[in-house]
Amino acid sequence: MAKDYYNILGVSKSASKEEIGKAFRKLAHKYHPDKKGGDESRFKEVSEAYSVLSDAKKKSEYDAYGRVFEGAGGNAGQGGFSGFGQGGFDFSGFQGAEFDLGDIFNDFFGGGRKEGRARGRDISIDLEIPFRDAIFGTERSVLLTKTSACNTCSGSGAKEGTELASCTTCNGKGKIHETKRSVLGAFTSVRACEMCGGVGKVPKEKCNICHGAGVLRQEEEVRIEVPPSIDNGEMIRLTGRGEAMKGGVPGDLYVKLHVRPDETFRKEGANIAMTLNVKLSDALLGAHYSVQTLDGALEVTIPAGISHNEVLRVREKGVPLGNRRRGDLLMKVHITIPQKLSKKAKEAIETLRGEGV
Repeated sequence: MAKDYYNILGVSKSASKEEIGKAFRKLAHKYHPDKKGGDESRFKEVSEAYSVLSDAKKKSEYDAYGRVFEGAGGNAGQGGFSGFGQGGFDFSGFQGAEFDLGDIFNDFFGGGRKEGRARGRDISIDLEIPFRDAIFGTERSVLLTKTSACNTCSGSGAKEGTELASCTTCNGKGKIHETKRSVLGAFTSVRACEMCGGVGKVPKEKCNICHGAGVLRQEEEVRIEVPPSIDNGEMIRLTGRGEAMKGGVPGDLYVKLHVRPDETFRKEGANIAMTLNVKLSDALLGAHYSVQTLDGALEVTIPAGISHNEVLRVREKGVPLGNRRRGDLLMKVHITIPQKLSKKAKEAIETLRGEGV
């Protein structure tokens, strides 16, 4: 049975690409295997769903046929074999067999050991930003200590000025073919050569810095672009900025954003809300206030007779929405009552009370 990718991400079929991405980032952070309480199988399932629904062509195929025909959607592109080795049939301990049939079917029909390049480990970090940067977006540079490609040999593992030789283990192919026989016939699997890391070549003379590994643990500065209108707890995924692996592809870097609360402003959907303290006399007679907003100083007119908790709306001074559109700035009026009155002020208030004000 084909997987329901929309249900896996918890979105509707009409969800936008941004909504799909937001749902993925939330679930990826929740189930990431490096996180305490994470779930590797759910993380892979969520990633598989996102890889299909975030691609317009694959999503169109999936919506029309319930599968992807280019093989990029994990089990969705295997034409009926998804879960064959693990879901409905348990071949382990098959009577009379000298091997584990379950292991064979896992190799060939979606069990996780597929032909292809190895992948480096993903990294998760936390990043705190002020409220204003979460609204308008920003850039940050962080210094990470991780396994990266060696700068001296550019990841080849060879000493500078020397050549690479063909790997004798895999005969320069970068792959090892293994054949297993069963009652159903012979099955051949392919895996990356461990000696050369799937490259097919090994250094004649090893690099003096990484000693032929092609990678080493070192500090690396990573630039993070934080998009506008991001919420507290959202994840940013930087493809290929995780840990490197010789002969393989780097893992990804996941950045969890923590938005530092602001003393004045708060985000309410596409709007920015704040409280505006207004003197009693200004509320009665009207006034002009200079208000400091995220866009700078702004002159606001307080209409005469305004009520406590009434909201003043300033158009296009809220959260950026794209296409040069923005939400609004909402100012909730708080009428301040003086705690002490002078003799003259009391006489004025008595006069007002006498007039029924």
